[in-house]
Amino acid sequence: MINFLYSAGAFVLAVSLLITIHEFGHFWVARKLDVKILRFSVGFGRPVWLRRFGKDRTEFVIAVLPLGGYVKMLDEREGEVAPEEYHRTFNRKALVSRTAIVLAGPLFNFLFAIVVYWLMFSIGITGIKPVIGEVIPSSIAEQAGFRPGYEIVAVDLRPTPTWAAVLAAMVAKVIDSDEIVITVRDKSQSERQLVLNLAGLSLDNVAKGGLFEMLGVRPFRPRLPAVIGQVHSGGAGAIAGLEAGDRILSADGTPMEFWDAWVEYVQAHPEETMHVEVLRGNERVMLTLRPEAIETEHGRIGRIGASVYQSADLDRSLAAVERYPPLSAFGKSLQKTWEMSVLTLRILFKILFGQASVANLSGPISIAQYAGISASIGVAAFLGFLGVVSISLGVLNLLPIPLLDGGHLMYYLIEFAKGSPVSESAQLVGQQIGVAVLLGLMALAFYNDITRLLG
Repeated sequence: MINFLYSAGAFVLAVSLLITIHEFGHFWVARKLDVKILRFSVGFGRPVWLRRFGKDRTEFVIAVLPLGGYVKMLDEREGEVAPEEYHRTFNRKALVSRTAIVLAGPLFNFLFAIVVYWLMFSIGITGIKPVIGEVIPSSIAEQAGFRPGYEIVAVDLRPTPTWAAVLAAMVAKVIDSDEIVITVRDKSQSERQLVLNLAGLSLDNVAKGGLFEMLGVRPFRPRLPAVIGQVHSGGAGAIAGLEAGDRILSADGTPMEFWDAWVEYVQAHPEETMHVEVLRGNERVMLTLRPEAIETEHGRIGRIGASVYQSADLDRSLAAVERYPPLSAFGKSLQKTWEMSVLTLRILFKILFGQASVANLSGPISIAQYAGISASIGVAAFLGFLGVVSISLGVLNLLPIPLLDGGHLMYYLIEFAKGSPVSESAQLVGQQIGVAVLLGLMALAFYNDITRLLG
């Protein structure tokens, strides 16, 4: 329940912030072009907070449903307008002004992504060094020359200080089913370049989190002793009486020497009573533990709310931080925003033309889970999450679907070509089509979320 509330809170915070940024883009440009703003709303439905500000007494609203928002402008198509205010109506503005106002929302999402990526690269992204622990025999990686102990230092000459950086650099190549050049460093610190053939992989492999497994590479993971490092308040471990520093000796009579064996045992026994023996100082203590059950993409597993103890030396040997000076971080943020925008479009086209599964679409439930996970990891991870979602919001809103900003821009392009606005009857038909398309996409995204929850 605590995890659900945490994820829900992170989701509402993220979505509300990104919607506010998007709608502020429309609002700011409309004000600059002297369009009267009647209402600025974050969310839909009944207002839970409403205030009026400025000479126009613009209503600023927070509504009960946070999954959206809008800026209502003075417009003759939506009600009577006093003659003295005709010059401030949206519909009477020049085509270039209306285009700028509509385009501003998505552009502000891209600008926001640039800012958060700049902060993320300036703060530093903490991760794990991409050291290979195991290479599966006869796999793509083994055929390319990968060996245990190699560290991946670059992908297509792009530095990769962490496993996350390796994955980010490889995704576009997987979509192209292309060859990719990997620079590795062996234990003697000698570097060499290896060529991976990605022809047998697809976007679905990336979406399912199985890219490295498909390549035949498993990250190096030191075998840690089963010692508790931290016990989270309110979790099953805390309720059972586990304490930081406890060494797990056995569970239901099964010896537990290493942490990975302990994790596997806990995950395999959701909501089952376990009798656990721990070594606390020089004393053996028996505890009764009942792991809580959580739903994941791989099914129902147990969790106790405790983390492993790691020595400072181990942290230093495996930890890596991707951090840049402010000016370099800004350049990286521009590059990252461009790459993510292009990648989002390419994935959408892959799905549209049947070259990738529609299961890659995620709805609010999955986004809420990712929000909670990223927020729990740290500031840099949450900023990265905000950047990805902001870019997705910007790209999706530019699609030529009526009701979205891209649909309005499509109408304006037709207006520019034919010299007159699109008829109201044609726009009405377009809106009906847009509603059907958006409802279909939302239903599919919800279906995918529920499918993932049910395993």
